[in-house]
Amino acid sequence: MSTSQPDSSLPSDDMATPDALLHTGSGGDVTPEDLVLAAGRDITPKNLAWAERKLAAEGPAALDKLLP
Repeated sequence: MSTSQPDSSLPSDDMATPDALLHTGSGGDVTPEDLVLAAGRDITPKNLAWAERKLAAEGPAALDKLLP
């Protein structure tokens, strides 16, 4: 007869994602489009100009500041 105990060999759906997988890291090239999307904004000329200024001032770290 089967028990209602969860199988401990299977991954649990209620486990949090490890922190290391949530952070983006700025190891690659960051585009203005990346920054606009990470900020939850639509890609418009105005938002792209904002992202270009932010990238010029902060570099790729600008993306890290927006994401966990």
